[in-house]
Amino acid sequence: MQYQDMTKKEMQREYHRLCQRYQEYEQQGLQLDLSRGKPAPEQLALSQRMLGELNSRSVLDSEDGTDCRNYGGLDGIPEAKALLAGMIGARPEQVMVGGNSSLTMMFDILSHAMLDGLLGAEPWVQVKDRKFLCPVPGYDRHFAMTEHFGFQLIPIPMHNDGPDMDMIEDLVQRDASIKGIWCVPKYQNPTGIVFSPMVVERFAHLQPAAPDFRIFWDNAYCVHHLTDSHDAVLNILDECRAAGNENRPLLFCSLSKVTFPGASVAAMAASEENIAHIVKNMFPMIISYDKMNQLRHVRFLKDMQGVAAHMEKHRAIVAPKFEAVWQAFRDGLAPYGDIARWTTPNGGYFISLYTLEGCAKRTVQLCKEAGVVLTGAGAAFPYGRDEQDSNIRIAPTYPTLPELRLACELLCIAVRLASVEKLLGA
Repeated sequence: MQYQDMTKKEMQREYHRLCQRYQEYEQQGLQLDLSRGKPAPEQLALSQRMLGELNSRSVLDSEDGTDCRNYGGLDGIPEAKALLAGMIGARPEQVMVGGNSSLTMMFDILSHAMLDGLLGAEPWVQVKDRKFLCPVPGYDRHFAMTEHFGFQLIPIPMHNDGPDMDMIEDLVQRDASIKGIWCVPKYQNPTGIVFSPMVVERFAHLQPAAPDFRIFWDNAYCVHHLTDSHDAVLNILDECRAAGNENRPLLFCSLSKVTFPGASVAAMAASEENIAHIVKNMFPMIISYDKMNQLRHVRFLKDMQGVAAHMEKHRAIVAPKFEAVWQAFRDGLAPYGDIARWTTPNGGYFISLYTLEGCAKRTVQLCKEAGVVLTGAGAAFPYGRDEQDSNIRIAPTYPTLPELRLACELLCIAVRLASVEKLLGA
């Protein structure tokens, strides 16, 4: 029976039943973690062979003759630029290959913008009450980064096809202190939303009051599909160039969840003018990134066909875990009325679960006390504040299938218990 149709007496009986079931899980001494989007050990094993691509007998020159053991080549070896250009939808000359983390590259760009400005604009540190737009729910590390640099973070609601563009257009047109926006355009973290062509076109045609406004386009999940039909996103570089705004987007991607998060290769793409400016600003900081790792990755993955084949192996491991979560929600939540809803993305690493308003923190607390760690309620919002207290990010990838099923059983009990408490006014 759906909870909203129950009498108070029936609801009280349900509450006591749920408390008993919850205690059964408490007594099991669970130690399960669904808090972070980490590849499982089985996924990491898919790239183990890559470690043998270079050895003491290997030729360690790149295709242009660069000795990868030595200094030089700040923007990356040619074959790595070509591979990552294919992933991110850019030309090799628009790509800079960095270290193992795209977050580090984003932080560097923000640092340069703060201290030196972008392409001759005033340094952002001099901008009073500087602001950054943050689609929500979104990636907590993005928000933490701009908060670190003293930006006021402005939440932008997400729709099914991307962020609220009416709101974005209105804000950036009238406020020159708004310097950028975070975007995860494909299989967004944590909703799995894919930006529609209309959204990308409107981004390309923005008319911000700040001439140095930048779109931080973090395409972290561009090759992480869960189905045979691969969602596509319009090329923001091409769209911005056609609109006369080619310097506006800054694109990022990495191989962190393709091979090893601990030994990845990251890249950014932008207009050639932007790339030249960024490389110049990085010159005092570093002489070259890890070209040996770039070479190792290229020889292992080879090209985009190799990447696609490799990601099919990831999908075979990951997709059943997503299905296990959805099945648990269909069985453990759907029969009880409008107490929860969830996303069913075609790719990425996360599922967003939405509880009744005011129930997310309680749900997370109940799970933690019974031995299942979830991402903190509110983590997907600037300053950790979800005004509705309803969103919970679920990360299915790391646990084994039996662990995941068990954790989701408890999660469903916790959602139902928190819902009944709210409906009873407890």
